[in-house]
Amino acid sequence: MTTIKKIPLGKGGPMVSKLGLGCMRMSPVWGQGGNDEQESIATIQEALDKGINFLNTGDFYGAGHNELLVGKAIKGRRDDAFISVKFGAIFHNGQWLGLDLRPVAIKNFINYSLVRLGIETIDLYQPCRMDNSVPIEDIIGTVADLIKEGKVRHVGVSEITADQLRKANEVYPVSALEIGYSLADRQVEADLLPTAEELGISVVAFANTAEGLLTGDMKAPLPTGSYLNHFSRFQGDNLIKNLEKVEVLKQMAADKGYTPTQLAIAWVNAQGNHIMSLVSMSRRSRLPENMAAMDIQFTPDELNTLNTEFAPGAILGGTYLQR
Repeated sequence: MTTIKKIPLGKGGPMVSKLGLGCMRMSPVWGQGGNDEQESIATIQEALDKGINFLNTGDFYGAGHNELLVGKAIKGRRDDAFISVKFGAIFHNGQWLGLDLRPVAIKNFINYSLVRLGIETIDLYQPCRMDNSVPIEDIIGTVADLIKEGKVRHVGVSEITADQLRKANEVYPVSALEIGYSLADRQVEADLLPTAEELGISVVAFANTAEGLLTGDMKAPLPTGSYLNHFSRFQGDNLIKNLEKVEVLKQMAADKGYTPTQLAIAWVNAQGNHIMSLVSMSRRSRLPENMAAMDIQFTPDELNTLNTEFAPGAILGGTYLQR
């Protein structure tokens, strides 16, 4: 039976599972429908039972639906869960309108989050990204004030640059950086990941399968109605050439007796003890497979093959990770 390893979040921070549970897809987000609520709640509870204590949500996931769902799942077992909440994104009728990172807005957002989650303190609170509309000092300073009030325990940041990370950490010690990271998305290795490691900031790595590219299930062309068609990575010759790269991963997975998805998660897991693989799950049936991925070991030759075939820039085209 797989035992989920625990790592400290930031310098001397709380112990969290090295496999995190992304709850976003349990709610209607990005124009896609949510999943069965009872199954989603059962998935969160079983994850907690198995030692996965890091639960990732956002106040804008399903217009608050996701926080309400997480709140139901952790009722009566608050101490088992480490709750990470993103804020700042503004939607209307499912359409992205932009960010609101004003201190007055942040102080408003958190009170609604606490009520929906049914808790008194959020463990990790973070702007979903930054757009220079509000000084970093004001954003992080406001979260620091919320820590003093007892409404937040730790500061996090998401989808920012290395310079922004340094500036944020100067205002208040940052515990975690949430960022998209996978074999297909390695641009953050140039400066952002080294900066986080230098500063003692843990990395919460989402999109380990690069929006499904690395699952081995994708075929070209994509269905006409797929939202992925909006991104150049999944269009025309780009997709055809990218899927040729994925064949290397599929063959290695077959040789090792795992799925390509498991190898994609395992590669992220292998990048450092300060890096958490954040995996979206909404069904209990996904838990055993993803937990088993955390035990996969690579030989030096296997890692060399993956790092060569999926060198930075090898995957053509972009996704929303490059916003």
